[in-house]
Amino acid sequence: MSRYTAPLREMRFVLFDVLEAEKVFASLDGFDEATRDLIDAVLDEGARFTEQVLAPLNKTGDEEGCRWENGEVHSPKGFKEAYVQFVAGGWNGLTAPTEFGGQNLPEVVGAVFKEMIDAANLSWGTYPLLSHGATESLKHVGAAWQQEAFLRPIVEGRWTGTMCLTEPHCGSDLGLLKTKAEPNADGTHRINGTKIFITAGEHDMTENIVHLVLARLPDAPPGVRGISLFIVPKIKVGRDGVMGERNALGCGSIEHKMGIRGSATCVMNFDGAEGYLIGEPNKGLAAMFLMMNSARLAVGLQGLGLMERAWQNSLAYARDRLQGRALTGPKRPDKPADPLTVHPDIRRMLFTQKALIEPGRALAYRAVLLVDEAARAKDPAARKQADDLLGFLTPIVKASLTEFANECCYHAQQIFGGHGYISEWGMEQFSRDARITTVYEGTTGIQAMDLIGRKVLQLQGAGLKLFGAEIGAFCAEKASDASLAEFIEPLARLTQEWMELTLGVGKAAQSNPDETGAAAHDYLFYSTYTAYAYYSVKLLAAAANQPAEFRDAKLANARFYFQRIVPRAYAHAAAIRSGSGNLMSQPEALFV
Repeated sequence: MSRYTAPLREMRFVLFDVLEAEKVFASLDGFDEATRDLIDAVLDEGARFTEQVLAPLNKTGDEEGCRWENGEVHSPKGFKEAYVQFVAGGWNGLTAPTEFGGQNLPEVVGAVFKEMIDAANLSWGTYPLLSHGATESLKHVGAAWQQEAFLRPIVEGRWTGTMCLTEPHCGSDLGLLKTKAEPNADGTHRINGTKIFITAGEHDMTENIVHLVLARLPDAPPGVRGISLFIVPKIKVGRDGVMGERNALGCGSIEHKMGIRGSATCVMNFDGAEGYLIGEPNKGLAAMFLMMNSARLAVGLQGLGLMERAWQNSLAYARDRLQGRALTGPKRPDKPADPLTVHPDIRRMLFTQKALIEPGRALAYRAVLLVDEAARAKDPAARKQADDLLGFLTPIVKASLTEFANECCYHAQQIFGGHGYISEWGMEQFSRDARITTVYEGTTGIQAMDLIGRKVLQLQGAGLKLFGAEIGAFCAEKASDASLAEFIEPLARLTQEWMELTLGVGKAAQSNPDETGAAAHDYLFYSTYTAYAYYSVKLLAAAANQPAEFRDAKLANARFYFQRIVPRAYAHAAAIRSGSGNLMSQPEALFV
């Protein structure tokens, strides 16, 4: 069975030494109590809960899966009891406002804890996952009575939330959405339609489930401009917050999936269910994106958690497993063979995992720290700047960490060899679980188009300019630092080429819109490798005052990254420059 130990030293190093989060908290409104001592205590307790309560349920939850009977979903053994402990510990409201029963800690502290949850038990973590997104929507666009009636019970953990977008005939193209909302005389609406792939749409952990459902009013304009958002609880709730009878909705079935088998992925049927409009009519997509953007960062953290656990277990296995002799002669002559760690190709895979995890963690935490800055910076201009940068980094975080989760889990399987393919060691489960992370909350292709199409071209590169300037300022500041000399110039060149590629795609797209889509995937990954290069060096720079062993490890990681991973970016640059002709100029009939 695989094991998990929360990497608290690395987490704290990124949070406090690299990102200097304590200084950031002090500069924001409302975080006076977010001290280092308090956060350290929270992370210690979070590690205990995830290691001791959630991690042991990971394999058994996968083996048992969820059970659907007569419209009811039964979660795997131990899941409900773990949720009870989760709520009793106050974890559900960790970052929620105090006025609704939360603890008002920074979102980035919640992100660190979430990485632990996802590494320990990804399936279990999906049940409270969208409660956070529902909290964001209700907090920002919900009426006061809706916040009291629905938000408070979610924060308290008595209820959970869902996000109901996808329908059988429409996935990412929400303009095709058909679910209807008919107004009633009492101000409620009757919701009719079917939603699919609804995470935790039905389960046995809480007394009520609050569905946030996209639907169309009778007079709605066509396309995405005619979508509204509705609160549709499993059990009816009055304006006074009192629960009534069962609503006219139900789970029609659950999906049988490749991975996250302990998570209930539901088909939800709304048959005239009672719901309340949240926000303005026909403005539902903007309200839903409050959930979507939160969820995209959350899914990136899922990828990070899987990367970390796969790395921990493949490293432990490589150290213990005796197999063959080192090419330079026996390293363990007292044993019948040397450990796997003596072999260059094993080290390549181990270093690749580590070189992707460490800057990936720094990038993810930075993005979530920007959530705090965008909401609480004292200067409106600073809030706007944080929001622009956050919007730019979100698709990179989501896409890179989920794609790299698949890569790291693949390397773990390779290191384990045949043992990586059987269920006993857990690597095959991680590989299966990782697959969905690149799909839900927007596939990697959708993230790529969001990055180049909207965040760069449509918004005139507002976030890119900020990030590029940040990297440039860092390179200028560290130009005379001898300990970073081998990295600063290559980082500056990467960043300069990034800007040149951006201008090239933008110019080409003016005469041929297909150039944007043709470049999107490679542009996303060029952006990723540049961002990770920056954080690899930032990690090394922040380690200057750390013990020698820790500092040397960061140097080795940065050196490996620049020499072995950065060359991937050059291939993506070549692909971008090749243009759209090799994709779009050939007739479809040639797909034979």
